[in-house]
Amino acid sequence: MNRWRARLTGAAAVVAVVAGLTAAAPANQATAGGGALRDYLVFYADGARTGAVRAVEEAGGTPLSTEPKLGYVVARGPAAGFVESLAGDPSVAGVSGDRRIGHAASVPATATGVNVSDIRTIALSGGEPLAGRQWDMKMIGATATGSHATAPGDKRVLVGVIDTGIDGKHPDIAPNFNRGLSRNFVTDIPKDPNGKELDGPCEFKGCKDPVDRDDDGHGTHVASTIASPINGLGVAGVAPGVSLVNLRAGQDSGMFFLKPSIDALTYAADNGIDVVNMSYYIDPWLFNCTANPRDSKAEQLEQRGVITGMQRALDYARAHGVTLISAIGNEATDLGNPKTDLISPDYPLDAQRTRKIGNSCLSVPAESKGVISVSAVGPTKRKASYSDYGLEQTDLAAPGGDAADGESGQDITRTVLAAAPENVLRAEHLIDADGKPRSGSVVRDCKAGTCAYYQYLAGSSMAAPHATGVAAVIISRFGKPSKDGVTMRPADVERLLYASATRTSCPKPRRYVYQGFGDEAAHTCQGSKSRNGFYGRGIVDAAKAATIAP
Repeated sequence: MNRWRARLTGAAAVVAVVAGLTAAAPANQATAGGGALRDYLVFYADGARTGAVRAVEEAGGTPLSTEPKLGYVVARGPAAGFVESLAGDPSVAGVSGDRRIGHAASVPATATGVNVSDIRTIALSGGEPLAGRQWDMKMIGATATGSHATAPGDKRVLVGVIDTGIDGKHPDIAPNFNRGLSRNFVTDIPKDPNGKELDGPCEFKGCKDPVDRDDDGHGTHVASTIASPINGLGVAGVAPGVSLVNLRAGQDSGMFFLKPSIDALTYAADNGIDVVNMSYYIDPWLFNCTANPRDSKAEQLEQRGVITGMQRALDYARAHGVTLISAIGNEATDLGNPKTDLISPDYPLDAQRTRKIGNSCLSVPAESKGVISVSAVGPTKRKASYSDYGLEQTDLAAPGGDAADGESGQDITRTVLAAAPENVLRAEHLIDADGKPRSGSVVRDCKAGTCAYYQYLAGSSMAAPHATGVAAVIISRFGKPSKDGVTMRPADVERLLYASATRTSCPKPRRYVYQGFGDEAAHTCQGSKSRNGFYGRGIVDAAKAATIAP
């Protein structure tokens, strides 16, 4: 599975290439003695770079390069025993191997009796052709008579989408897509180490997709919610006037690796990105624990590597003016009191076991410092049944959709509609050979011979980009001119996001039972109206953000 290679991403990105780099064996290749090799990120303690390099060598590894911005050594070492050998060294803060460490946080929607014909056969009024289906935008005031009229966003504001990619050729994204700044930090991986299909066959030379490609659809949906333009086609995003930058860190399969994630954050910091959306979590551990006695020393060190590596990348980005927004997660868990992790480690496949965990274990990046974490609500403003929550963890709430949030039954239109790549819909057989939707989860809109596709999805992944869009509105209004557009202190963006949010109280009674999901579907909301575990500081409000004083 290991396809990482030490590479230069700028004059200062890798300042020290250790002797022997060109002679090192390819990752996962057998050594002369017959042992397999893997690549690792070895995060060193403050001022302990030299000690960490020495520890790598003493453990039988080869240092390949160092990244001083985030404080780690890229090393190649034996697949067996290498991490264990580093576990007791005080210069080593954490180690992450090259394995699956991520999952997109969205919930597939189930179609139920929706008209799948071209939307222009349906009478609608106000805004874009699909505006009538955007209950989410109406909830937060991102409409033709709301924030779109007064503060649609400034093209100089750069929104980074750290996800599975963006379909930059989608007709309802292309006008706002910044191809020049977009980057792809991943290489497709057809199969996992056990030969099971991961990303599938590579579509492009070198298994490297172009920067305007999304073979999963998750990132395109997120990008559309943030900034689909007002162009008389389909939908409009929260901030239809800002620019979208693809910072791809997710595989086609929806998996995320640590190295691409921290590369994307570092790039965002160095290239004037104003706000990033992170609608995914990093694992192979759903919860990363630094000292869980049920985990081996090597597993503990690996989890410390995820926590440490992402925190350093997030700190670096925030210090360079990047506002950080994350989906909170979809495990229906009180993150302030997690008790059991049933799905970790999820790589290699079928390696998971039941772990007892506690509040010291973190979901990353949602629980990382400096990150604004967003829970999901449905059309009635009820916290979505799947959404994670927690008094200390939930910062804001936003529309994420919930098909069951209504008077009766399931209704797909209670989830969130946004742009979808045609290639993904064809691969999933959701449209026929003529391009007609075969499922109520897909809607097509055509204008002057140009057709575009949209899909209903639900998840905290869908909630976070609403908050990101509101942040982009705020930056558009109050950002100061800079060499790469505009800039605004993340602390100021955060303050205005919270100030413009609609305060929302816990339900009564506080122990809310979701009907139809069994006895375990009872979530307890803690806190006051000004901040609580379901809604944080409140539900984001684009209309208020468009008029609030600085």
